[in-house]
Formats: sequence, structure tokens, C-alpha cells
Amino acid sequence: MKYYSTNHQTQPTSLAEAVTTGLAPDRGLYMPEQIKTLPQDFFENIQGMTFQQIACRVAENFFGEDIATDDLHKIVCDTLAFDCPVVNVGGDIWTLELFHGPTLAFKDVGARFMARMLAHFSKSAGCAEGKGDVNVLVATSGDTGSAVANGFLGVDGVHVFVLYPKGKVSPIQECQFTTLGRNITALEVDGTFDDCQALVKDAFADGELNAKLRLTSANSINVARFLPQSFYYFNAYARMKERGLAGNLVICVPSGNFGNITAGLFAWRMGLPVKRFIAANNANDVFLEYLKTGQYSPRPSVRTLANAMDVGAPSNFARILDLFGNSHEDICKVISGAAYTDAEISKAITDCHKTYGYTLDPHGACGWLALRDNLREGETGVFLETAHPAKFKDTVEQAIGESVTLPSRLEAFTHGEKQSVAMTAAFADFKRYLLDNAK
Repeated sequence: MKYYSTNHQTQPTSLAEAVTTGLAPDRGLYMPEQIKTLPQDFFENIQGMTFQQIACRVAENFFGEDIATDDLHKIVCDTLAFDCPVVNVGGDIWTLELFHGPTLAFKDVGARFMARMLAHFSKSAGCAEGKGDVNVLVATSGDTGSAVANGFLGVDGVHVFVLYPKGKVSPIQECQFTTLGRNITALEVDGTFDDCQALVKDAFADGELNAKLRLTSANSINVARFLPQSFYYFNAYARMKERGLAGNLVICVPSGNFGNITAGLFAWRMGLPVKRFIAANNANDVFLEYLKTGQYSPRPSVRTLANAMDVGAPSNFARILDLFGNSHEDICKVISGAAYTDAEISKAITDCHKTYGYTLDPHGACGWLALRDNLREGETGVFLETAHPAKFKDTVEQAIGESVTLPSRLEAFTHGEKQSVAMTAAFADFKRYLLDNAK
């Protein structure tokens, strides 16, 4: 299958090229030329399938033309060495817990899948020769950096540069990508997440860098990072169907860069019987503003308790527009939105814990609130709980008035030595660093 750019100023390319370059030459995001609908019998029998079986079938629909079935299934099964359970939070509201991977965040699936796919393609003729290692550039506002760093750790021929905003990620998140060393370099940028993301995008547009280095991105701008996240949605439907609750299903997605909800929309286009989606925002509510006005006005992000959603210019908005033919009316038929302040997020963590005994993280709190406030009669709602609450230990403990136990996988990171490189938000400095240090 060919992949085209959302800017439509360059020729469509192969999956291998889309994965190994990340961003199109015209700075657009790659989209598959076709989204194939899955057969009806798949949905009729999905409740009897495991997460891994579901993911293999969905992956075939996306990538089966470009990767041999056995290789693709191995990539999927190596990625999904864990499950994502559905838990009732209270009433008609359920959560799909996506924090059971290595770094206890939903981005583990996309990062691990992309690492394995990149390793597959890096040995193929589709990759550029003579430029040394593949250099993965990733901007993070929180969990992306840890998931990508751990997903690619020790992968031969790949070096990862994690750009993160100084002082704007949680201490545990920072430990997860600054203590690894080896083929992982953490760049502590004096700026915001949007500054980090701009540095990555400018690097892909720079002719000299691309002539000398093999660059790709592991942010959700990369098709191999965001598309596998569609697996979650099919699994959520299967687990709810097991319980006889799949009718009138509404899925709510805590949203920052909008890669996750975009994957959900792809699942919907593939035939997944979801009634509608809700995009839950924190104070960075440019998408909600777009839904209300039809005008998209990106602006500098503001810092919130739900820091992984602190994005003022969500990259994947371009994919959503493309998916719906730039129709504001059609987007609003499928997606609604909600936004919450830090005070509301903190109160939600308190209320949910007190009423239902379920501990939310700040991002999941946005999802729970949006469902609670917007679920209609006769609907059943599932929100995506995207990270373990212990990753936001101080915030959560203050809200619930109890100690939160740090899982052993997270606790181990706190013993490592921080290794990071201070970086300004000026592209000239970042470019010079890459030319001097990337292979």
C-alpha cells in the first residue's frame, strides 16, 4: 500500500519509506491510501479472541500487503507481551487500562511495535544506504519519551534522541528516559513541548541534516507509532461485547497530540461499531475550540497536572481533517469534546476514589469527567486510562489523601543516574548537536 502526505505536495511512498523517514518531504503526515473495512464475521466473533489475536488480524488489514504474515505476527506478538483489561469504574462507565506495558503507559504498544518494524525495514532495500545508524528523534511531554526509549533500548543500528521540556515532566517520567544511556540520549530543552516538537519537525525539513543522517520520528506523527494504537479500540469492543455491553458504545480519549484518538477513528473507519468519540482535554483546549467554532487556532501550550496532554498545536489534527475531508460538520457528527482545569482534574481523582474506590491518573481523570458529563441515556462509556497513577505520585496522593505504592518497574528507574544534555530551543543549536553527535 502507498502512503500519501496530508499536505499533498509530494508523491505517495511505500510503508518502509514512511516508517523510516517519519515525516513527508513536504512536512505533511503520512496517511494510507486506503482504509480497508474488516469483514462482518470478525466483529461477530471478536469476543472470543485474545488481544493478541485481534491485533494480528487488524495489523494484517493495515500492513499485510507490505510485510509477510509470519513476520508481521511476530512483530505484533513480541509487542503485546501483556494485556489491557477492562474495569468497571462505576455505573455505565468503564475504563480500558492501557498501563500494563513495560513503562506503565499506553504508548508502550506503539513504541514497541515501531521499534520492531523499524528493525525489520532497516535491513531492507527500502532504507537509505550509507548514512550510518537510524536516528530516532522524539519530542515528549511525558510518557512518549519513556515508552520510546525503553522500546528501542539496545536495538542495533538505532540511536534515540529524546527531547523533553525542562521541568515540565514528572520526576518518574524523567527517570524513565534519562537514566538508560546506551543508545538513548535525553535532551533537556529549555522550553515547552511545542518547542521540542518544532525542533523535531525542523530537523526533518533541513536538507543538510537529511543528506548526512538517517532521521525518523517515534512521535505519533510516524504511521508505525500511531496506527498500532487502533488495537486498543478493537480490544475494548471485544471485552465489552463479552459482557453484553457493546451496544451504543461511546469511547472517550484523553487527548494531547491526538495520535491515540486518530487511531480510534481509523478503527471506526475499519468498521468498529462505536457510536461516537469524546476527546477529553485539559486547559490546552484548541481542539474543543475548533469543534465549537470551526476555527483551528494553535497557541503555546500551558502547563497542567495532566502534562502528557500539554500540547498547543496537536500534530494529528492534520490527519483528522484529512480523514473527514476537511469537513467540520462531519467531524462534529463523530467527535465531541470537553476540557477541564487542574482543580477539576484533582477533584475528579478525589471523587472517583472516594465513590468507586478506583484511582485515576490526571489524564484518566479528564476521560472519566468527560464521560460522566456527556454520556447520554442508553449509552455505555469506556474511557482510556493511559498511565499508572503512581507515575504522578505527588498529584494523586494529594488528591486521595493516601499513599500510592510505586510498582517495582517504576521504582527501579529511580535508582539510575540522570544523564541528560542541556539544549536551548534554538534550531541552530539542535542542528549543530546532531551533526556533531549523531551517527
